[in-house]
Amino acid sequence: MVIRSLVLAHNGATVASMATSFSPTLQVGDPAPDFSVTATDGSTVALSDFAGRPVVLYFYPKDNTPGCNLEACGFRDAYPGFSERGVAVLGVSVDPVTSHRKFAEKFQLPFRLLADVDKFLVQAYGVWGEKSFLGRTYMGTHRATFLIGSDGRIRQIWAKVTPKTHAQEILAFIDREKR
Repeated sequence: MVIRSLVLAHNGATVASMATSFSPTLQVGDPAPDFSVTATDGSTVALSDFAGRPVVLYFYPKDNTPGCNLEACGFRDAYPGFSERGVAVLGVSVDPVTSHRKFAEKFQLPFRLLADVDKFLVQAYGVWGEKSFLGRTYMGTHRATFLIGSDGRIRQIWAKVTPKTHAQEILAFIDREKR
């Protein structure tokens, strides 16, 4: 069981909230569910497009929100390291392509964001579920990342993510795994 604490600063006040526990339904070693969804650039992206290449598939709740901005910028800043290692990076949320385009342009993201408006990916990867914020319970995307190996199997799952340092954590894992 993973419980994440979320602290936000709003108008100078600190607000704390507790997200509900979450555990992805997939496990390390499972075949990664394939998909075909629209990306930031309007292209259709399928997991099978990356056959023979590792993929970081990171799920985030919403474009242009504090934690998601930090996480996306972390991946942006670490992107050369992923490219050097031959690893593709894809971000996923249920926001539409128009929102993704604005988000990607605003933060100059060099990787594609996938618009999972039908919630196929978040459900297939088990990251859609009940969340709680400020006493309100709702359905949403849990922040999680899947490292998919070049063989199409899940190599690692991060169900608890620190947005600011997450990309570096993944690169360190990839480097340790290669030793």
